[in-house]
Amino acid sequence: MQYPKIGIRPVIDGRWGGVRESLEDQTMGMARAAAKLITTRLRYPDGTPVQCVIAEGTIGGGAEAAACAEQFSKENVTATLSVTPCWCYGTETFDIDPKTIKAVWGFNGTERPGAVYLAAVMAAHAQRGLPAFSIYGHDVQDMTDTSVPDDVAEKLLRFARCAVAVGWMNRKAYVNIGGVSMGIAGSYCDAATMQKYFGIRAEWVDMTEIVRRITLQIYDHKEYDKALAWVKANCREGVDCNAGKALPRIITDSKVVPAEQDWEFVTKMTMIMRDILYGNPALAEMGWHEEALGRNAVAGGFQGQRQWTDWLPNADFTEAIMASTFDWNGTKCPTAFATENDTCNGIAMLLGTLVTGCAPCFHDVRTYWSPEACARVTGNKPEGVAANGFIHLINSGATALDGSGAARGADGKHCMKPFWEMTGADVAACLEATDWCRANYEYFRGGGFSSHFRCRAEMPVTLLRLNIIDGIGPVLQIAEGHTADLADAIHQPIDVRTDRTWPTTWFVPRLTGHGAFTDVYSVMANWGANHGVTVYGHVGADLITLASMLRIPVAMHNVPQEQVWRQHAWAAFGTEDAEAADYRACAAYGPLYQ
Repeated sequence: MQYPKIGIRPVIDGRWGGVRESLEDQTMGMARAAAKLITTRLRYPDGTPVQCVIAEGTIGGGAEAAACAEQFSKENVTATLSVTPCWCYGTETFDIDPKTIKAVWGFNGTERPGAVYLAAVMAAHAQRGLPAFSIYGHDVQDMTDTSVPDDVAEKLLRFARCAVAVGWMNRKAYVNIGGVSMGIAGSYCDAATMQKYFGIRAEWVDMTEIVRRITLQIYDHKEYDKALAWVKANCREGVDCNAGKALPRIITDSKVVPAEQDWEFVTKMTMIMRDILYGNPALAEMGWHEEALGRNAVAGGFQGQRQWTDWLPNADFTEAIMASTFDWNGTKCPTAFATENDTCNGIAMLLGTLVTGCAPCFHDVRTYWSPEACARVTGNKPEGVAANGFIHLINSGATALDGSGAARGADGKHCMKPFWEMTGADVAACLEATDWCRANYEYFRGGGFSSHFRCRAEMPVTLLRLNIIDGIGPVLQIAEGHTADLADAIHQPIDVRTDRTWPTTWFVPRLTGHGAFTDVYSVMANWGANHGVTVYGHVGADLITLASMLRIPVAMHNVPQEQVWRQHAWAAFGTEDAEAADYRACAAYGPLYQ
């Protein structure tokens, strides 16, 4: 594939005869320093280092700016970073390509007026409708200082990380397998939103395609043997909630795949849905050339309920393994793959995994528990991080196994990791933390298995959700917080009040004391839908920057104000109420791909 790249533009004072010559080394040095930082610190979702392209020469005027643009046009440059230590000629040197995401790093030094150029070119970007990010170090550096200050490095990395996410999505597909599940509004895939805001093509595949491929055996048979052996060795069965029940005939007659064959069926389902998204060269060798191509997917979802699950095994195993950082082939890039084909949550999964590299965990945002309600039901009040209440995150059987928090970092603490950092011990721990409960036949007449775990780690996570609002368009919600390990005396009685075969995560948002984060109840009350996604770490600042690039407003967040970084022109829409200014700016500029 041709990776999305960061194009670095070394911009310089165009006056020959001493000025320009004296600045060549410093200007190119800034470009090389930025490129080194980005390429050594950031990776693409497939684990390879992010690539930068540096202009072949410094840019002192329009002719050289055009030459740089020509060079970048052949390199799939998604975003440009202009760097300079000095005054330059604003509209003669800036990037005028409306399709690239832009940032300018102006060196904070007193020898030359780099700050003056930065301010001038930001004004030019705003006046021409080409918003850009402004990067300017807090402290003055000497002209001979070639280091990248920490605050500058943080912004350079955030810009590049988010710009690469934008480029990674562009021209790929969101694959809807099936249609709308149980009237869930997020399951209605809005093709225009996908196209205009994310550059993603919406595609649909009927669920009968899975039945066709199973029936005609359109899957890699050698891989299937390997996968099934791995499943039987690593996926231990948990509780069967159907045991002893006198189930009505409408349920018993609907189970067409014998229970003892469920693992075989769901393993084939998983391989087939992966092949639908990404293709598989092995299918071409079998004579199935069209099927071998896949759909150039970047994300997808499976309708499942009800037309499928009323008679065939559910896709909980498929959805959980697709989103995890490993399967029977070893560690892998996680796939944003939405339960119930909630496309809004599928996109949230995608955004979250693109900025973290970690598995996205799909959840029902199920129940807010106040300390008082907790004490009434369990006889105990929560303590520690959950002392002010907590939210029960659970899903109908399908959440990435990484969400168990069983992996461990270098410090020995439980965490989640990008797949390229997952060890064999991490994978084994996640598998050991998860059992697979036979699906509740009252919900899933066709059977199958649900991933079941209890997240026992207390770790930083970010909860996010994309909603589509009539009259506005897509809107992002963000809540940084922690998972909680509740005492058994609290966990057990609460967990069994809902389906005990599903994976549970106790979530506590970080409170600010005002707005939607006045208390835990307010977070739950202001959440925009029944689903949400958690990803590892406090990455709300990255998500806000990414949303700014995509022109998507953020409806609520608890990111400290000093960490919020949007395109410079956003300040022109108001500085006192940044949330309202964000809405106005996004409306004024419109979708990135309009």
